[in-house]
Amino acid sequence: MFVLRFLCGKWCNPTTDEDLEPQGYHGVSAVNVGVTALAHDLFHFEITSQVPEGLSKNVVSSKKAQANWYRKLLEAWKAAKPPPKTPEEVARLVIETLKRHQKADVEGLLAFYGLPLPHTLVQLTAGAPTSLPAGVEYEFQTFPVDSSAIADGDGMTVYVSTTDPRESYCVPREVQVAAVQRSEARAEKNYTKADAIHEKIFESGYRVLDFQNNEEILARVYRIRLRGIDAPENAMPYGKEAKEELTKIVQGKCLRVLVYGEDQYGRCVADIYCDGKFVQELMLKKGFAWHYATYDQRPELARWENEARAARVGLWASLNPEKPWEWRRKNKKRGQKRIRRKDKSEGI
Repeated sequence: MFVLRFLCGKWCNPTTDEDLEPQGYHGVSAVNVGVTALAHDLFHFEITSQVPEGLSKNVVSSKKAQANWYRKLLEAWKAAKPPPKTPEEVARLVIETLKRHQKADVEGLLAFYGLPLPHTLVQLTAGAPTSLPAGVEYEFQTFPVDSSAIADGDGMTVYVSTTDPRESYCVPREVQVAAVQRSEARAEKNYTKADAIHEKIFESGYRVLDFQNNEEILARVYRIRLRGIDAPENAMPYGKEAKEELTKIVQGKCLRVLVYGEDQYGRCVADIYCDGKFVQELMLKKGFAWHYATYDQRPELARWENEARAARVGLWASLNPEKPWEWRRKNKKRGQKRIRRKDKSEGI
């Protein structure tokens, strides 16, 4: 019954006033759907000795062979301490457990559950620092990140509790009062008034997060720009994939953020750590970002980009991918030309 206990674990992610993101197979978010689906099917196999319908379309071996895989995976999952939780951890368990089986079968099984394929898994070398590196102005811990807060492959919005000592002393008085007024309006079921108050709170750089236990917490809003990398813009080739990859890494996770300063758009330029993993290293090694050498000279970033280039993963599968900073410069010029033509046609 070990898998049943895995499936019944409680989640405590906060929700905001917006609707929750659409839920995937088995009622979990798309990021972890493969993990939960495999756990469900292993639990089902433990009871019935039946493998899932449809798997044969993804693999080449017989039903008898498939049953043998699930028997091995069930034993491996039970023996794993701690049990795998992330798609990467589950993929590694599948690959290691079935390493003597046909490559097509292993990759087909991973694809069936939407888990990372062997060539996309990376070995990480940079752990979270035990002391603040030189240049860090301050650090903070975030609430779990929502997928809607990911702007692209190198930017996101995060929320930090105002009960944090660093935040508590600088919350404007008008924001504190507005948070109380919003709570009172919601208690009276005057949601129109509550939403209007919340809009003013948000304009001040804060937000009220509503947790599943009906607890309300005032949070500070921070916009983050990942330091040292530049991912393809959303409209570029691999832009969508870069955003999806960053979402997979951080969605539902509390992050450690080390802030080095602000950029011209008021975003915090920061190093991000998720479950002790350096997010920039993941994005570079998986081939979903460039090393932004103009603003960050760290040699490890260049090395991680070169590893992805050599493996031809992510955007490096293209022969000559366009640099995001060159794409932005080119499209900015095009925009300026369009404005000039418009002004001329209107006689301005």
